[in-house]
Amino acid sequence: MCRNIKTLFNFDPPVTAEEVSAASLQFVRKVCGFAKPSKANEGPFKVAVDDIATIVTRLLQSLETTAAPKNRAVEASKAKNRARRRFGEHPGSSDAGTRAREMLQPPR
Repeated sequence: MCRNIKTLFNFDPPVTAEEVSAASLQFVRKVCGFAKPSKANEGPFKVAVDDIATIVTRLLQSLETTAAPKNRAVEASKAKNRARRRFGEHPGSSDAGTRAREMLQPPR
């Protein structure tokens, strides 16, 4: 579940509200242990996601660094290369994530 939470600090262009929200949703899902809340828990779940997003935004705005901002395209390329090394290439697929999902599916 939490594998989708990415580093959000010190990027050019800066993090978007959508990215903060997505990371907050993944965090709350991990903490709760379920991907989609029941009707009874929908309200508290949404409040938690919003609260986490607010706190993360405040944190990111208050952090300081002397390091140059990281380029998103360069970092995405590095991540793809790491995934290729980890999962290997799959014939007919350039997406390492597809290969990982295929490995997890039961045989037919």
